[in-house]
Amino acid sequence: MVPSTITIDGPVASGKSTIGYLLARRLGYLYLDTGAMYRAVTWVALSRGISVEDEAAVTALAEALCIDVIPPTADDGRQYTVLADGEDITWDIRRPEVDGTVSVVAAYPGVREAMVAQQRRIAAAGRVVMVGRDIGTVVLPEADLKLYLDATPQERARRRWLERRARGEDVAYEEVLAMMLQRDRIDSQRAIAPLRVPEGAVVIDTTGLTVEDVLSRVLRLMEMADP
Repeated sequence: MVPSTITIDGPVASGKSTIGYLLARRLGYLYLDTGAMYRAVTWVALSRGISVEDEAAVTALAEALCIDVIPPTADDGRQYTVLADGEDITWDIRRPEVDGTVSVVAAYPGVREAMVAQQRRIAAAGRVVMVGRDIGTVVLPEADLKLYLDATPQERARRRWLERRARGEDVAYEEVLAMMLQRDRIDSQRAIAPLRVPEGAVVIDTTGLTVEDVLSRVLRLMEMADP
């Protein structure tokens, strides 16, 4: 049987979001980048005048808020539609003010617990490719197929540096690499759901590989798993 629940974990710029989206499209599955759900909580808090520094208030909001991630409902470049209590906030969660505060919200244990419950609710329907940093370890440890994408810090920094240069940003590669190494330390050493390879996951080193190379490897893995 083709895996119904697929998780993809890995450090920043390892290729997990790109591969996850393309794989979901190929299979006709829902693509769910779990970071969007933390962004949703952040945006709703900001829009309601709730301070993101108020852990109790933000946690209460996360527990009460119904967040859904569904296939795209508009042809405007979105990869999915994000609903908060039924309201489409897909593009609101990409606002600069969310970029600057989502890391604070995502660090709250109560918020993470609430989001994990909602992520499991969505995954229960099956036919989903879920991407993040704690999916195969915490959210869906019993997933049908668990993948972990990785690459050297230098390769990941190069990818992110090229992305930022393409957007017109004047940034040095060395600066991007330093930020990448710092992010790796934070993700791997955090007390709650640290980034690590899930038990039973297939590790794919994407260093030097094209997107097509990685996607082909994943599809071959699925063919091997299909009796």
